[in-house]
Amino acid sequence: MPASPAVPVTNKRLPDFFVVGHPKSGTSALYQMLREYPRIHMPRKEPSYFVPEFRSARSTRYSRGIDEYLSLFDGARPEQLIGEATTSYLFSEMAAERIAQVQPDARIIAILREPASFLRSLHLQFIRSNVETEQELRTAIELEQPRREGKRLPRNSTRPQALIYSDHVRYVEQLKRYHAAFAREQVLVLIYEDFRADNERTLRQVLRFLELDDAAPGELVEANHATGVRSARVHEIVRSLYLGRSPATRPVKAAIKALTPRRLRHEALATVNRAQRSSPPPADAELMLELRRRFKREVESLSDYLDRDLVAFWGYDDLD
Repeated sequence: MPASPAVPVTNKRLPDFFVVGHPKSGTSALYQMLREYPRIHMPRKEPSYFVPEFRSARSTRYSRGIDEYLSLFDGARPEQLIGEATTSYLFSEMAAERIAQVQPDARIIAILREPASFLRSLHLQFIRSNVETEQELRTAIELEQPRREGKRLPRNSTRPQALIYSDHVRYVEQLKRYHAAFAREQVLVLIYEDFRADNERTLRQVLRFLELDDAAPGELVEANHATGVRSARVHEIVRSLYLGRSPATRPVKAAIKALTPRRLRHEALATVNRAQRSSPPPADAELMLELRRRFKREVESLSDYLDRDLVAFWGYDDLD
């Protein structure tokens, strides 16, 4: 496993705040809105510095250490706050502690979503991003136990450890890691459904949390809806060529790379991905009900932990 980030000895600025996740919970929309705010500087989404366990053993990202990570923020003006958004920081068991070691004064923003709809959207995203190959959410969830044992994992999965779906909705456990590393007033917990209902109000709440003027919140962005993949076979072929991980695809990828500028390769991949995207299939109502029953206790615990009735808000009070 890659080494944990070390406490920096550097003259570079550290981030003032972190949007730590979850994915498919409005993090991209919040990132876009914050990035447009004049007194905030944010680089590209998903720097992922504090989750080395989610990078492959072959990855050379951040091989030059924390200065390489901090160089992402070199464009920040003195009067700007620096922030970054990585959706796996909330899922990671170690990211909270690592962030606190480097920047104990950081402010943390987490976004939580109703568990069943979250896992459905997460599964669709994992299929698109080559993390998951199992097309049926029910089957993917049933595979949790063998996958914990290292079995039945997709051959070319980019993040096999993320395929234990139930671990993603251990919300109280995840929040406790951040509350153990940071003072309560440094951690803001948002609810995705609040954000979807009134994103301006949520954005103003975040700006106040960051001690910024919320009078002019800037351009609002709607959180993305889930999308599916039109052809799993075409998607797999495109991803295999792009990643070049199998013996058959490596020579093809090498030839494409030698003959095509990087920008054109990325544009072509984006074009194919856009063409592949479709409206998601209808939710399996029976499975959604099963998941809600399965995670009701977690929602009850979260309600107690946040002192907010999410059982009623998310409609779990009507379950048998």
